[in-house]
Amino acid sequence: RRVLFRSLEPMDGGPSDEELVERARAGDEAALGKLVERHHPAAFRVAVSMLRDDDAAQDVVQDAFIKAFRALPGFRGDAAFRTWILTITANEARGAFRKRGRRKESNLDDVGPVPTDEKGLDEQVVLAQEAARARSLLEELPEKQKLSVSLRIEEGLSFREIGEIIGSSEGAARVNYFHGIRRLRELME
Repeated sequence: RRVLFRSLEPMDGGPSDEELVERARAGDEAALGKLVERHHPAAFRVAVSMLRDDDAAQDVVQDAFIKAFRALPGFRGDAAFRTWILTITANEARGAFRKRGRRKESNLDDVGPVPTDEKGLDEQVVLAQEAARARSLLEELPEKQKLSVSLRIEEGLSFREIGEIIGSSEGAARVNYFHGIRRLRELME
């Protein structure tokens, strides 16, 4: 069987996604665990960026992995496993959002700790405030623009991968990203 998807080269020198998928198909539970360990953080970031609720995002990611592992025997490998699991996560998050009915407000205090380097403390505080403001303004973008910006900046995905996740072409993903960035700049002024 020829596998068409490109494998992510693991940073830890471990097996590639392609190898893990094949092992998982053969019933290797440790391979399933390694796939979850490797891709859970990115899936969680996608879900949180859509739902703005850590608990709901955690539920969505769990459901996405369960759905993916049940469908693993039929995974054709037309895309990377990472793109496939992030697409499933985004679809599950959309479903959760529809069920929930309305979006929760973003917590602007979720900026994270500010380093205490006394020299540039004022500058660091301003940068942290601007980052929090940009994250909150991201919520004002249409969903495909918001996801395109988040996936490109936070996950470093290609426009082709983003297009697969948001359900559009590579060109449309690129357009959504650039429109989203332009709109964020306008809102930040």
